[in-house]
Amino acid sequence: MCKTSEPRDLETLMGYLGDFGKYQAWQFFLHILSAVCAGLNMMTLVTVAAVPEYRCEIPGIDLNRTYTALNDTMLARHLPKLASGKFDSCSLLNLTTNVPYKCESYVYDHTHYGNTRATEWEFICDRRWMGAVAQSVYMFGVFTGAVVLGNMADKVGRKPVFCWSAVLQLIFGVAVAFTPEYFSFLVLRFLYGIFGSAGSYIPGFVLTMELVGPSKRSMCGISFQAAFAFGIMLVAGWGAFIKDRQLLQIIYGCHAIVLLGHFWLMDESPRWLWSNGRVKESVDIVQKALKMNGKSVNLDTAEFVSRGASEVRTKEEAGGIGDLFRTPNLRKKTLNVMLCWFANSLVYYGLSLSTGNLKGDPFVVLFVMGLVEIPSYVATVYLMDRWGRRPLTSFEMILGGICCIVAANLSQGAASTAFVFAGKFLIASSFAITYNYSAELFPTVIRSFAMGLGAMCARTSGALTPLITLLDSFDPKMPAIIFAVISVISGVFVMFLPETLNKPMPQTIEEGGAVWEGRYVVQFLVRQRRGKGG
Repeated sequence: MCKTSEPRDLETLMGYLGDFGKYQAWQFFLHILSAVCAGLNMMTLVTVAAVPEYRCEIPGIDLNRTYTALNDTMLARHLPKLASGKFDSCSLLNLTTNVPYKCESYVYDHTHYGNTRATEWEFICDRRWMGAVAQSVYMFGVFTGAVVLGNMADKVGRKPVFCWSAVLQLIFGVAVAFTPEYFSFLVLRFLYGIFGSAGSYIPGFVLTMELVGPSKRSMCGISFQAAFAFGIMLVAGWGAFIKDRQLLQIIYGCHAIVLLGHFWLMDESPRWLWSNGRVKESVDIVQKALKMNGKSVNLDTAEFVSRGASEVRTKEEAGGIGDLFRTPNLRKKTLNVMLCWFANSLVYYGLSLSTGNLKGDPFVVLFVMGLVEIPSYVATVYLMDRWGRRPLTSFEMILGGICCIVAANLSQGAASTAFVFAGKFLIASSFAITYNYSAELFPTVIRSFAMGLGAMCARTSGALTPLITLLDSFDPKMPAIIFAVISVISGVFVMFLPETLNKPMPQTIEEGGAVWEGRYVVQFLVRQRRGKGG
């Protein structure tokens, strides 16, 4: 029973709920499904628009435009060589004058891929930029979703943004499979990006962070990243078995069906409801959660509502994206976190989208690229609650950047692939910590703004990544060097952020802009004691 001497504030209310019971586990399961879909949607173009091995059609050899496997001796008769020593897949040699010329038709090796957008629209040679733009447009869609929907999640609630995004994710995910030409494809890819990898994912993550207690935030936050990696593995799994790009995209889009039941099954964040003056709804959800968790706590709803109503939310307390820059402390944290998101995303997607350049079965490589993240997250859960968020993030970003440089300076083979996987292992871990770290650094009233701004920076770099990879036409090492330098610089700056391990999540802008003061730590310890005591 609630004791009359205890305050009827939000932290007391959430303290009764405890860190992680049956209710939180059920809601967490509903939230994390959005991460699986987000990871899958983000990487669909890797298979749907994959570029197989290709070269110019050789008259008299490639009959009916069918790719014929040739040895180097045969290729040398018909194809010129580049400065790198590789054969030029976009030119033929004139057999009389031995002068190279651009060919007009190409043949593709369909050993691993059937028909793809790249083979239909020829995203190769002088049109290679079209594939990069298609991926960048999706990322700009995620960018837009992070800004617009992150704002909406703070204004209208986490749940409505999550649920309606799921519906639109399904619609655009299927519709993009039927686009007949390139520019309509880009428009639908942009809309698909808004709702496919931002709309449900960001509200879902914030919902979990606002529901579970401090001792479980790390585990739950990292689990979101593991679910995202599982989505990447699903892309590889489906792609290996389904060779028709249209059917493949339809199957990818239909994964959003698992999110449609959330209209009825998922609850709004009690913290958001309380912060927006809907105190009774907040108390009712916590009361429901207490029953599911088996706790015999009878909340005095009237007292909580009375206390909540007395906490008049001023215009300043309502929060907005400008509040992230209001105080010097918040401003420094915001800019630093923005760079951290930008750098992590740049390297993460740079390595993920490079799977086609690695030797071996592309589906196995993509699957392992996702699989390697799982042990990374297991190690992260263990280490981040022992070493802290700040030193671990900094160390992994610096070392991950070094792995990129080493891989770029090795010839393609087992050693180069190993360093790529090692870099992915480290960056996946630091990226995962960044999600948790950001949620813990900023107060409730602007948390979704902060997460949305961070995601916006991540998607900006994600949109730039396919374009940066095109720089390998000038120097094969250039993209990796760019990724590495930015990662190392950000890793150094992370050390200037405050540590959040075992600190309370700030609720107001005042708390978020202040150095961790004694009174906030006391509130945190009191909440922990009440949660454990039931």
